[in-house]
Amino acid sequence: MANLTITVDDDLLKRARLKALAQGSSVNAVLRQFLEQFAGADEARQAAIDDVLALSRASKANSQGRRWTRDELHERR
Repeated sequence: MANLTITVDDDLLKRARLKALAQGSSVNAVLRQFLEQFAGADEARQAAIDDVLALSRASKANSQGRRWTRDELHERR
């Protein structure tokens, strides 16, 4: 695992430590979680898109080429 050194204002670090402590965590853990989410955001979005497309392909629903009008699509029942 790599180490990362950042420079932050002393007061900011103090407030971050207090907030992390109140959450039962550490600044290191909070930053690691943020970086994991930040770095993986595009991958997670693409995975969700892929899942939806796979579900739509596997669906047995079939419109058989029918096209609905706007009124039919928004019909309230």
